[in-house]
Amino acid sequence: MGLTVLAADHRLTDPDLFRTASRRGHRAGSRTLVAHLLLPDGQQVVGMSGDVRAARVGFVVSKAVGNAVVRNRVKRRLRHATRGTLERLPAGAVLVVRAQAAAGAASYAELSADLTRCLDRVVAQGQEAR
Repeated sequence: MGLTVLAADHRLTDPDLFRTASRRGHRAGSRTLVAHLLLPDGQQVVGMSGDVRAARVGFVVSKAVGNAVVRNRVKRRLRHATRGTLERLPAGAVLVVRAQAAAGAASYAELSADLTRCLDRVVAQGQEAR
C-alpha cells in the first residue's frame, strides 16, 4: 500500500493554493481528468515567499465520479500515476488534478495516459507563457 503515498513535501494541502491553481493556472483536459498547473511565478500573486519548494500536487474527486469506494480508487490511481511525473514539474509548481465523471470507470492505464497527455500540454503552455 505504501506505493501510492506521495511524500509530504509533494502534497498540496493549502485550500487557497488549490483555489488559485484551479482558477489561474494553465489548464488541459481529457475525458477523465483536468489538470491545472500554477507555475512558481504565478504563485507570487497569492503572496508566497520566495523560497524554493518541491512541486506539490492535489486532487479533486467529486461525488460525480462515483461512491466513496470508486472515488478513493480513483484518488489512489491518480496519486500513483502522479508520482512518476513529479520530476517533470518545475520546483515550486502547484498541480491540481480534477477527476471527471468518466474517471470512475477508467482503468489505471487510461488515467495514467490522460494525466501524462494533460501534463505535457500544461507544461508546454507554461513554457510558452514565460
